[in-house]
Amino acid sequence: MLSGRRLDLLSPQPEDIEIEDIAHGLARVARWNGQTIGEHAFSVAQHSLIVTDILAAIEPGFGSKQLCAGLLHDAAEYVIGDLISPFKAAIGLDYKAFEHRLLEAIHRRFCLGEIDAAVKNEIKRADRIAAYYEATRLAGFAEAEAELFFGRPAVPEILDRELAELRPISTSDAQSRFLSRFQRLSRR
Repeated sequence: MLSGRRLDLLSPQPEDIEIEDIAHGLARVARWNGQTIGEHAFSVAQHSLIVTDILAAIEPGFGSKQLCAGLLHDAAEYVIGDLISPFKAAIGLDYKAFEHRLLEAIHRRFCLGEIDAAVKNEIKRADRIAAYYEATRLAGFAEAEAELFFGRPAVPEILDRELAELRPISTSDAQSRFLSRFQRLSRR
């Protein structure tokens, strides 16, 4: 990693994980395999910020631990990249187990511990809402097509307006915003 840490991918240890490495990597991983509009690729870091915003809007009672789990929901991708869901399924359980081990180490590193099933479900719900807007605003999906894959999202009106204006940001902006959000959530 750029931090100088060595990460054993088969047995990831929390002490080998740095938030700066995660932010750097996620800001450089393109969602939708880079097939989005705009001057910049739409990064996993920006997606993670949006998921956290959605999560805060749909679950106003969530505290910093739950929101941080939302921010880090795709953190394993800083090392393994972003594979589309159908491809992950085709690869099979070994990939999912590998991804899960890395995410567990990330959670241990940042003192999140085990995230309960109800919180995981809400993070997944926010993730699907983000995917719907990304698909329809950035990746060329018609709304009916996106609804087939992600469902029709129900979000507060103010968030709907913000998501309607979704545009990719630069790598450096995504990295900086991700780190800033993490630091804010960590101080709460």
